[in-house]
Amino acid sequence: MNSEERIWAAINLEKADRVPIGPLLTNHGASALTDKTQAQVHMDADMALDAILEVFDAHGGWDKVEYPFPCMPVRWGYTAGMRVKIPGIELPEDYVPQPIESENVKPEDYPVIAEQGWKSFAENDLIFRVTDLSQAELDQVNAAQKVVNERAAEEWKKRNVVLASASNDYHPFFKLSLSRSLIKFTEDLFYNPAPVKAALETMTKETIDSLIAGARETGTKIVGLVEERASTYFYSLKIFEEFWVPYMKQIIHAMHEEGLVTLMHLDTNWEKNLPYFRDIPAKSAILSFDGMTPMTTAKEILGGHLCIQGDVHPSLLTTGSPKEVSDYVRDLCTGVGGDGGFILGVGCEVPSACSRDNFKAMIETAKSL
Repeated sequence: MNSEERIWAAINLEKADRVPIGPLLTNHGASALTDKTQAQVHMDADMALDAILEVFDAHGGWDKVEYPFPCMPVRWGYTAGMRVKIPGIELPEDYVPQPIESENVKPEDYPVIAEQGWKSFAENDLIFRVTDLSQAELDQVNAAQKVVNERAAEEWKKRNVVLASASNDYHPFFKLSLSRSLIKFTEDLFYNPAPVKAALETMTKETIDSLIAGARETGTKIVGLVEERASTYFYSLKIFEEFWVPYMKQIIHAMHEEGLVTLMHLDTNWEKNLPYFRDIPAKSAILSFDGMTPMTTAKEILGGHLCIQGDVHPSLLTTGSPKEVSDYVRDLCTGVGGDGGFILGVGCEVPSACSRDNFKAMIETAKSL
């Protein structure tokens, strides 16, 4: 089978010739696995892409590339509404970028977001709260990102790899949590919920339109949706049911009707939230876990309904031995993935201190099974 056949077999809950492989490799991990510093890959999008391609080619490739376009930290201001300290500028050369969580979105911004949407608010107001760049400087950053995206699309096309999350966004709940700050946003959920819901409703419609438009532009059939703060690791099921589930369902159903699969990046422990995903259409999503959600439990609850992905943990890739990595990969592929419906991934993303020998062990072991 080729990469596309393997990935779609997993999505369709079928068994492939081997478990498909799809680690999330971003600028952070590409620095660790090449001779480029964090400053280099986070200040130069072309160098970031070169580093990611270098790692991919050095290991003979794998089946699925997530978030195939390297993103510069300043652009996180548009999506996450956060100021970011950048290596080589505010941080040492080989530190990873450091998002600074603060109250960048205020209570009075909720009605504005509900009326005009997140994109307009972020581009015309929020970005200037979280960066010191002028509009002309931001235009240069965005133009450079567009150019590197076009080059990345061509490079990945040459490699016959499945592109996932070329069209992507954060869940609206996650955007507001990051930009408002966790504590303040939580206070709003309990003491001022109406404006939050109004903003979430507008942002959800906007997210749907954006993901579909991006999928049509890039040709991807797998769109990305990121969430790291809605699980019971942070909130009760009551909050989850009221402020997250309805909007998640709207997004997933809209993608499904468009013929798209949603790859959900779900960090933290989602064990108690897993049953809710049985309410979305079968084969409509890939749920990617970060090492905190037990994979065997996810398989027990969602097996036969949704594809799951994970979960070689960053600590294992960083401080473990190649044998420990190989053993864990083997257990995942034969246990969780033995009957299909599984993609081998990493916990969140390849870490910034990833051992090169451990990364090699992960890829080679998965390919050998």
